[in-house]
Amino acid sequence: MPMQQIIYASRPFGYSLDVLAGILATARLRNARYNITGALICRSDIYLQLLEGPTGKTEEIFQHITEDDRHTEVELLVRARVHERLFPDWAMHHDPAETWLWPPDEIRNGVLSQKSAREIRGIFVRSAMSLDSQSL
Repeated sequence: MPMQQIIYASRPFGYSLDVLAGILATARLRNARYNITGALICRSDIYLQLLEGPTGKTEEIFQHITEDDRHTEVELLVRARVHERLFPDWAMHHDPAETWLWPPDEIRNGVLSQKSAREIRGIFVRSAMSLDSQSL
């Protein structure tokens, strides 16, 4: 059955490990309740998140994120219908992306607006593949 996949970027406001832990805990509980899965790639300069699941619930959660004061400059990057989840076993996977995401100066200079939906989704495909290889 088709699902919706949303990928957005935002800048953290008041970023700390405690704030991040709170975001992850809330997301995992809420997402499990609504059959949403996904991943959050984050550093102190960026949140890059993929949400996937039923269209109405995915939109509802994304709307909630746009109103959350822990995020600024929320930018929708990808909205697509998909038939398969990238993170079927993860209500919210956390990926710190310290070694392979664009450097902070490129993020500040708008690298995400220069990338295609396929390139942005590819980031999460890599993250999901690294989970698969860890379970082997």
